[in-house]
Amino acid sequence: MALEHAILVSLLEKPGSGYELARRFERSIGYFWTATHQQIYRVLKRMENDGWVEAQDVPQQGRPDKKEYSVADLGRAALSSWLHDPIEPESVRHDLAVKIRGAAFDDPAALIREVERHRQAHRDRLAHYLAGEERDFTGPEAGAAAPQAPPDAERELQHVVLRGGIAYERMMIGWLDDVLATLARFGPDH
Repeated sequence: MALEHAILVSLLEKPGSGYELARRFERSIGYFWTATHQQIYRVLKRMENDGWVEAQDVPQQGRPDKKEYSVADLGRAALSSWLHDPIEPESVRHDLAVKIRGAAFDDPAALIREVERHRQAHRDRLAHYLAGEERDFTGPEAGAAAPQAPPDAERELQHVVLRGGIAYERMMIGWLDDVLATLARFGPDH
């Protein structure tokens, strides 16, 4: 996936400035795609030049006007084309897995601290995802729709992506628990 497609999806969900897009990438789109502020601004400029997005100056009180971007017809067409193109399943490239295999030729127990660090990072990310799910989809503040309301594709698809992130983090924590249990069987005298 190109950054352009992630930006188009974000702008279709809600038009915004480059700064607002960067914040969304840090908060929600970052669940599945990351980008720096500089990358976002650079790609937005190119997308504007290519006619994929339109920018409107929005006056602000006490601050300079901001550029608010929205998706143009060419951008919608590009996204639609991309959505209909098949993509290959992603291959896993996992440095830690290679380290774990390589530990057989050194001291396997020496990796315990590194695996614990990764496990904590996944626990932290899982907690972040669960808090976002509670806030945006399941908690009392989520503004749950009435049972007779028609399905909201945008909301439900956002939630299913978040549930995928939650499932992934739980899987990684379970695997890292298994790795830690395996490494613990090997002491310095293995």
